[in-house]
Amino acid sequence: MPDIHSTSTRRRSLTAEHGFALIRITFGLVYLSNAIAKITNLSDVHFGPLSGTLITQGGARGILERAIDGTWFPLLGALYENLVLSHWAFFGWFLAVAELLIAVALLAGAASRLAALAALALIGPIWLLVLGQGGYLWTYPVELLPLIALSVAPSGRVWGLDRRIQRDGKRSWPF
Repeated sequence: MPDIHSTSTRRRSLTAEHGFALIRITFGLVYLSNAIAKITNLSDVHFGPLSGTLITQGGARGILERAIDGTWFPLLGALYENLVLSHWAFFGWFLAVAELLIAVALLAGAASRLAALAALALIGPIWLLVLGQGGYLWTYPVELLPLIALSVAPSGRVWGLDRRIQRDGKRSWPF
């Protein structure tokens, strides 16, 4: 006689694993679209009734400038102003390439935890800069919290290369 509890636990576990994979893929698409926007300078997107904007290099610079202007964290603001904004020609392209690499890793489910951590490294400091500036309360937490979850959940083991790497490897694959 099969154990009812192990069957229901397995179903819930599979559902959660697939849910994390969907979140991973969705974030991969977000990062891919914004990387393409930064590379092509294309900000307006129209897909039938769906339309909106993406963040180009100029848009990213504007977000950073506004974040620095009203920050409660002046040391971090000064670092970003004196290092990143002063060398935007480099950092604008660095951001585009970083977003593209994050997107590919998330979409492929390859080193997915590392990709989520890299995404957090890009957006986390901006969130710290804008904290306390008002605006929509959940703008950054809606991005940060799923990325934190993806950095601890092995989401690339469903519909991703992390599963194959884990299976083929002799040692445990941490991603």
